Amino acid sequence: MSRQMLDCRQVPSEVGCSLTLVGEVDEVLEAGVAHAVAVHGHTDGEELRRTLRGALRDAPQATAPGAFMQVIEFRTQQYDQITALMDGWMADIGADRPTGWMVLGRDRDRADTYLQVVAFPSAEAAQRNSDHPVTTAFAGKMHALCDGPPTFHDLDVVRAETT
Repeated sequence: MSRQMLDCRQVPSEVGCSLTLVGEVDEVLEAGVAHAVAVHGHTDGEELRRTLRGALRDAPQATAPGAFMQVIEFRTQQYDQITALMDGWMADIGADRPTGWMVLGRDRDRADTYLQVVAFPSAEAAQRNSDHPVTTAFAGKMHALCDGPPTFHDLDVVRAETT
């Protein structure tokens, strides 16, 4: 059975939530119910569970062949400001966020050097993200916090495996 996804951006909400849950059906449903109760003020019951079951979708594999990855390499001595800026971008872009996942790593051999790996379902989704005003503003602020311009590596996924 495929992994399932519950995307709060696709379920009607008044708070503009951007949470996405992915996993096995039962765990996604239970986490979705807990989220709906705690964040959106719903009451746990059969109606809520039926609505959430109806909103379950097969989870896309963002790293499948045909997907798009971007590796961003940058140097900064202002790591805390960079992470705060990233948190602000995620909050500001909200439901328009097209990324599947992101990983940020620090280079062990080069001080203050970081690599961010971002997965998109397609190159077109990545371009829409780049063109979004929130991302444009984020990029300008991030550039100001870096010790030089970031280096971008744009990758078409040709093979992906999970363990």
